[in-house]
Amino acid sequence: MTKLILPVFIAMQWLNAAWAADIAPPKNEVPAKPNIIFILTDDQGYGDLSAHGHPLLKTPNFDRMHNESVRFDNFYVSPSCSPTRAALLTGMHEFRSGVTHTREPRERLHKDVVTLPELLKKSGYRTALIGKWHLGGNTEKGYRASDRGFELYSNVYRNLFDGLVNHNEKLVRKVPGKFREDIYFDEAMRYIEECGNKPYFCEIATISPHTPLGAPEEFIAPFRGKVSEEEATYLGMVANLDYNIGRLLDFLAKRNLDKNTIIVLMNDNGQTCGLDVYNAGMRGCKTTAWQGGSRAFSFWRWPGHWTPHQVDNLTAHLDFLPTICEITGTPVSKGLRSQLEGFSLVPLLEAKGPLSWHDDRMVFIHTGRWPSGMAAAHKYAKASVLQGHFMLVRNRACDEPTCSGELRGECDGLRAVEKGSHVGTYTKNNAQFHWGATPPGRWALYDLKKDIACRHDLAQKRPERVKAMAAAYDKWWDDLYPVMIKRGGDDELMEIKNKRAEESAKNRWFMGLLPCLPKKN
Repeated sequence: MTKLILPVFIAMQWLNAAWAADIAPPKNEVPAKPNIIFILTDDQGYGDLSAHGHPLLKTPNFDRMHNESVRFDNFYVSPSCSPTRAALLTGMHEFRSGVTHTREPRERLHKDVVTLPELLKKSGYRTALIGKWHLGGNTEKGYRASDRGFELYSNVYRNLFDGLVNHNEKLVRKVPGKFREDIYFDEAMRYIEECGNKPYFCEIATISPHTPLGAPEEFIAPFRGKVSEEEATYLGMVANLDYNIGRLLDFLAKRNLDKNTIIVLMNDNGQTCGLDVYNAGMRGCKTTAWQGGSRAFSFWRWPGHWTPHQVDNLTAHLDFLPTICEITGTPVSKGLRSQLEGFSLVPLLEAKGPLSWHDDRMVFIHTGRWPSGMAAAHKYAKASVLQGHFMLVRNRACDEPTCSGELRGECDGLRAVEKGSHVGTYTKNNAQFHWGATPPGRWALYDLKKDIACRHDLAQKRPERVKAMAAAYDKWWDDLYPVMIKRGGDDELMEIKNKRAEESAKNRWFMGLLPCLPKKN
């Protein structure tokens, strides 16, 4: 009798479960693959959040991301915007993609390069970029975000408070009066809802706090009278970003999407307009080779999967693509894998404590931005090498006398600092520190763990380390250089080409007048 009852009982239990599932399906079904939201802020410094000690900013939502994430605290990007974006989306140093500047055509991502959203689409992901692209002309076919793997490219044109929302370069709505970044996050939340149960990769690339400066008054007011008007507005833009990150976190929580949504929060280069307010003790700013030019915050949040902790291993933007591909189960061909210069961060994300991980790796940084045609002369101008907590650096002008600001070069400013100037880009009186030139003809070496301000050059005390890191840099540059040149990394800047054409037209016009001018007796 028992043998008969048991199978019947099991069958009834199975039918009850099936019946219950049929009339009450589980709520908030989520895809097997995690959703990815990547927030990249523009020109915000590592120190621009209260969790990193900022004396004026109160950033509860940045801090929440800090506290609830795996925090890569020894993380580096490129010293300026377009290069960082290129490295993030390709897993290769930006110079290999031909991206050496933030101006056309040297900000164009070469057409032969495979991007992360292209890979994710093949893996079943929807892909969207909301905000700043800056890796090719928005309207030039082949270089637009919508040509490089993003199914949706949503941007806001016109003024900070008079938004024209475009989807793939077509106007879809007008949002008068609303602040640009508020619209970006509105667009992101609308997109997330539209994706439903299909996994998505959504990049929110803000323009704040990049110039031109501006934000709703309620965000600027708390800083007025404490710093300059420019600095108050800059800090107000960061405060507005914090508000919008909070809106997004609340949106996900209310829809029970947190557990299957990874949020990565990062800044794209070093400090800018807030440099004289706070820089977390670091030396340098955007477009310098010092640590402050490229150290970034990098927070990776996945509730229930990763235990929040701090990682001190040397990591970089190069690691973003291989990490996302591993997390999402996205295949990477053998040929592409051989080109990647980054490593998957998954072992560090899943670690419960300190972990030995690519301890000998070196990260190579170069500010680029040389005048077109002068790449070779700038091999040692504003470059650095990172290994562990050591930094080998040459923050100097090039030795080419024709390199000037008129050609969109940046060596003039360094020459002025070397001659004693205290004024520099982003600083009114601290250029000797943040833009300070290293000794001529050699590298300087600093232990960033013991000397975050880079006051004590160890090159004479650690010659073997200097020799090894310098040799690695030479090999890296020599291997990379031909590819960079081939892919347009030294091409003439469009604005210089246009200026030459304009001057040539004026000269032709003047020469045409000469026969008509009255002759002297």
